[in-house]
Parts: sequence; structure tokens; C-alpha cells
Amino acid sequence: MTESTNQEDPKTQVEAARKAFEQEFERFARLTDASAQSLSLADAEIEQRGLADLRTRHLGKKSTLSVSKKLIGKVTPVQRAAFGQLVQQAEAEIIQRISAAEECVNSLLQIARGERERIDVTLPGRRPRRGHIHPITKLRERIEDIFVSLGYAIEDDREIETDFYNFDALNIPANHPARAPQDTFYTTEGFALRSQTSTVQIHAMQRHGAPLRMIAPGRVFRRDTPDPTHNPMFFQVEGLCVDRGITMAHLKGTVAEFLRRMFGAQTVTRFRPSYFPFTEPSAEFDFSCFKCGGTGCRICKQSGWIELGGSGMVHPNVLRIAGVDPEIHSGFAFGLGIDRMCALMYELDDIRLLFENDVRFLEQFD
Repeated sequence: MTESTNQEDPKTQVEAARKAFEQEFERFARLTDASAQSLSLADAEIEQRGLADLRTRHLGKKSTLSVSKKLIGKVTPVQRAAFGQLVQQAEAEIIQRISAAEECVNSLLQIARGERERIDVTLPGRRPRRGHIHPITKLRERIEDIFVSLGYAIEDDREIETDFYNFDALNIPANHPARAPQDTFYTTEGFALRSQTSTVQIHAMQRHGAPLRMIAPGRVFRRDTPDPTHNPMFFQVEGLCVDRGITMAHLKGTVAEFLRRMFGAQTVTRFRPSYFPFTEPSAEFDFSCFKCGGTGCRICKQSGWIELGGSGMVHPNVLRIAGVDPEIHSGFAFGLGIDRMCALMYELDDIRLLFENDVRFLEQFD
């Protein structure tokens, strides 16, 4: 009787494994029905993982069927063939049903992923938002166009300079307040962020010599506290003309023509004596208000005039340092702030708006 019981136990074990599989497989039986077509991509991926786990539990090395296979050699020779067929039949049935379910799930996944990635070429495309030039860049390009038409070249150079180019070459004395760290940004290596684009004029004269006509637009840096009319970084454009016989008359004519082309033929220019270390004589220039025509308004502070920049005849020391003989050549220079002019033209109350990259502000200049 004991022998009979030992022979029956393996068969019972196989049947138990089959029934356990049947119970667990019930949730996957619907995958072969037409209703399975409504499964979402996420649900299909969950079912795929569930089938993989089911295969491991019932066909893996530690499954009941794997244990039953090892018992084939232990049953009596008479029962061995029948028991072996029973185990193989159960295994084949489980493999067939799981494989059929996996095939259905893979088909559903392929369809769902195809739908997700499908592109309807008949739909209208999404247009990228069209950008536009920043108002400072727009004004700088307008200034460049005017001076290029007058025969001037556009020069650019480094923004980090040595003391020589930032101060010495511009005839700025050693005790001048502009050299102090309170006014100029210095690096740890002793270099300085340029405080005016006049440095480009020195480089240009050293490269090209005389005669020379050029303007140098670009960023400059000064230790100013940000407020509605000041910023530590701002844009400047400086001009230089060096040739034989250049006089103050050429300077006045050039600046006046530039302002007429910028603001209209009716624009009037005036010069006021001033002082700059790199020019002698020096003058500041104003122009009649483009808004009121000189009668007085909010933009010109009821004066009828708008202050724009500084100018003068290039100091002989500056020419000499740059390698130009002041006994043969003379020249004039001028400079103005681009962002301040931009604020005036667009009637901005705060110059900092130009540098805050607020799209709500910038999109008004499209």
C-alpha cells in the first residue's frame, strides 16, 4: 500500500500544478477575446509583465513541474512512461496557453505603440514663435548703417583689457578716479572690464595706422548702482576719424549729419565745451528734441535739447601712443550711449527694462 501511495503522489502533484495554473491563468484568458482590443497601452504592458511572472512560476527551475520532472526516474518502470507523458503534456499545455496569450499581448502592444507614435500628416503644423531683434540691437544696426554709408568701418575687440589700453593709452593719469576699484571692475589677475569702447580705437590705430575712419559699438562696464538711468553693463558706440588736416569742423559736420539721418533733416545740433583726458579740445553735443522739435516736452525736460554724448579732437598723446604721428595726422572722436538713446526714442522710464529679458516688454518691439 505504501508503494501505491508513493506512485500516486507524483501524479497528484502534476494535477495540482495544472489546476493552480488554471486558476491563475483565468485573468489572462480574456486576452484572446475581441474585447481585449480595447486595452490601453499601459494595461497591455501590465498584462505582459503578468504573463512573464506566470511563466516563471509555472515553468521555471523552481516550479512544481520542474520538480515533477525529477521524479520521473523515481517511479516504478511500469508507471514511468505514463507519468512522463503526463508531465510533458501538462508542460506543453501551459507553454501553449501562455505563448498564445503573450502573442496576443505583443500584438496589442504593437498596435497601441503605433497609435501613440502615429503622425497625422493632414493636421496643420505648429508654427514656431517668430522672434525679433532686441531694441538695442535694432538701434545699433541702424547706427552702423548710417556710418557705413558715410565711409566708416565697424571695429570690435576684447571686453577684458589691460590698464594700458583701458587707461594709459587714453591719456588717463595714474591718479584719475576712473582707475579706482570703486569705478572699474577688475579681475583677480589685474585685468579690467573695459569702461569705454575707446580701447577699440587704440587697437584699430595700431593695426591699421592712419588714415582711419571707424566706429566701435559694444558693451562696456562700470560700477554703477542700477537705477532707472544707470546700469553696470551698457552699450556704447564710439567713432574715430584720423587723417591729414582733420579739424573740429569735420567733427561737427559728421555728428550733425549722423543726427539728421537718425532723427530727421530738421534736427539741429549744438556743441558745449567740456573736458575729456583723451581729447583736446573737448565738447559735449546735444540735438533738438525729436519729439517736440525744440519747443519743450517731457522727453527733453522742457529744455528743447537732448544731451547725447561727448566728442573732441584726439589728444596728441593718444595718437603718439597708438603709433600715429600727431605732427602729420590729426583726428576727432565721439561717443554716445546706445541704450540711453534707445530709452529716449521709445520713451522708457526705466533703462533696466532693456536688460531684464521680460518677454511681455520685449514683444512690444516686434
